[in-house]
Amino acid sequence: MTTDVAVTVGLAEKTFADLTDAASWTSANDRAPGGSVAPAEGHDGAPGLKLTYDFTQSTATRGQYAVPPQQIQLPGQPQAVTMWINGDGNGEWPRLQYRTAAGVTANLDGPTITWTGWRKVEFPVPVGTPYPLTFQRVRLLETSAARSYTGAVTVSDLRVKVAPDVELPVRPKVEDPVVVTNGTVDGRPLRVAVMSDAQFVARDPGSPLVAAARRTLEEIAEAKPDLLVINGDLVDEGSPADFALARTLLDEFDARTKGTVPWHYVPGNHEVMGPGNTSNFKAAFGDTTSVFDVEGTRFITLDSSSGTLRGGGFAQLQLLHDQLRDAAADRSVSGVVVFEHHPAEDPLPDKASQLGDRKEAALVEQWLADFRAEGHKSAAFVAGHVGAFAATQVDGVPYLVNGNSGKNPASTPDNGGFTGWTMLGIDPRHGRVADPFDVPSGDSGTWLRAEVHARTDAVDMLAPATLTVGGVGHASATITQDGTRTVPVAWPVGAAWSGSRVDVAGAEDSGHGHGGHDGAPVVAYDPATGALKALRTGTAVLRVTVNGVTAERTITVRRG
Repeated sequence: MTTDVAVTVGLAEKTFADLTDAASWTSANDRAPGGSVAPAEGHDGAPGLKLTYDFTQSTATRGQYAVPPQQIQLPGQPQAVTMWINGDGNGEWPRLQYRTAAGVTANLDGPTITWTGWRKVEFPVPVGTPYPLTFQRVRLLETSAARSYTGAVTVSDLRVKVAPDVELPVRPKVEDPVVVTNGTVDGRPLRVAVMSDAQFVARDPGSPLVAAARRTLEEIAEAKPDLLVINGDLVDEGSPADFALARTLLDEFDARTKGTVPWHYVPGNHEVMGPGNTSNFKAAFGDTTSVFDVEGTRFITLDSSSGTLRGGGFAQLQLLHDQLRDAAADRSVSGVVVFEHHPAEDPLPDKASQLGDRKEAALVEQWLADFRAEGHKSAAFVAGHVGAFAATQVDGVPYLVNGNSGKNPASTPDNGGFTGWTMLGIDPRHGRVADPFDVPSGDSGTWLRAEVHARTDAVDMLAPATLTVGGVGHASATITQDGTRTVPVAWPVGAAWSGSRVDVAGAEDSGHGHGGHDGAPVVAYDPATGALKALRTGTAVLRVTVNGVTAERTITVRRG
């Protein structure tokens, strides 16, 4: 195995905001009215900016922000951002909001402000972040419901630590074959729908986020799964009113399915946003963990709402350990699927959305790998929280991340950054593992496949209208979400390619033939590469269906 590493020597500090324009910066907040920003004396007499905040107005996450008069493109390829902070010792959390070259908004994290007086603070830039970066705002946050206080800090001398420019190696895109991109999982004996991260609030019942959650539930009801798992962050603030609205939406789902699709609700970090614990969630939806068997598959749902599993009680770590041991010995069980809101590993560069205890994440990975290797049975891990759809495997165990069902994505559309939901297709007959070192491949006969249902308002196909015999063209498709987001129909988006007189390669459980009953194929199409080859003269129609929406293109093949 080989890898490429970009190496530079030396760092230089460059000022990007000297705050001589501090009077032009503006104040913004979330759930913290009454705060302000104003010019102040900075470090060593330099210009500064004072952020005054009031974190007593809510128990949900509160934030006070300083916004520059215009966004600032940071020079070069920063390895870190630095600034001087005159702390008040209250323990608020400083973050710097920025946008990457890929158009993704993210944050650089600093240490909680437990000191008083001036201190120079460094905010590291995650490895792999696409440059250039654009600075958007300074943020002060309080995430604990138990803490309530007011205060003020002053910031000064915002700089970047810049290395010499270098062309970074291209990170290969992981396209794990557990995700079906050409076909469906409809033919599998056990189908489990997964949605997460809608993040609506009851005080705005007509919001786009509520509409998105309702639309997702309607799509799932129409798909008729055997089971639905809501994998965290259905609501935003975790208030009793939020959970009452969540119950209303789920009652609507039960009415559409006539109660034939059982559902399980897994708490995420936003389910505890209000009280800081699971009390409101338990009052509305009961236990935070569950274990149940369906058609030879054991499902284990865990509470990672605090950012760790032990935060939900050490008993659930014991529960996971014991249930894996029991499932290994139970002849009626051929596989185990573990659900929790936080993934063991965040696939995005900033790694901001994964289990906070890395030893705990490694322990879970080790237990699942041991279960597969020693129990000779399949296992999978399904999470949310990241804001992107992703999948990978560790020691033969698939790790899937369900993207957002409402909230704006945290990645680019070509990297799983779109809205939708996932359908897991499980075949319990193939759960037993004869050789634990035989890592699952793209073979449709394996135990688990996942079909990502991207929210689809429209599908557009690009393909040549004419070809000559023996010629090769290219065909591709995109979908539109919310009138603004364009998503390529490629991994991890699930699609079904078919057509009239078209030989489609690699279709899985699609129910479509490779050319239909209207004569020999005129063209051959490979969705994996987009290659469209003309086989013989005639007319063909190429179709693609994404989440129930279809586009087609007529292709005429002539002699050269």
